[in-house]
Amino acid sequence: MHQILVLHGPNLNALGTREPNEYGRASLADIERRLHELAPKLGCELECRQSNHEGVLIDAVYGSQPRVSGILINPAGLTHTSVALRDALKAVDRPVVEVHLTNPAAREPFRRSSLISGVALGVVQGFGADSYLLGLRALAGYLKGGPSDA
Repeated sequence: MHQILVLHGPNLNALGTREPNEYGRASLADIERRLHELAPKLGCELECRQSNHEGVLIDAVYGSQPRVSGILINPAGLTHTSVALRDALKAVDRPVVEVHLTNPAAREPFRRSSLISGVALGVVQGFGADSYLLGLRALAGYLKGGPSDA
């Protein structure tokens, strides 16, 4: 069974109430519940963490080693600003899938550049809460050596 670290960046603790027209009405607890329901079907166990603090997320990346096989991350606002988070993800040498609820390319210009994408296996964005599920499917499939069939 593959261990997957799921990281949620700043402000994602406010999902469901923060700008629901932009981010949807699903809470972070709703998203994590759906992830935990899907994970066993994909042969995965999840460890989920959210923080509004960059250093806490970086510590979670390093602290997850060597037990995790991959990382699913929504870096939120740190997507565009955190060289340190990018460097940590690169340093642990695990496959990373980046997810976003919205499509950053369709939003403000400053959101169109990701520092994380360059170290990610792939990016899933624009599908609301389903972005996480699609990202988990992709990561699990990669870890199994091919596409997921669950």
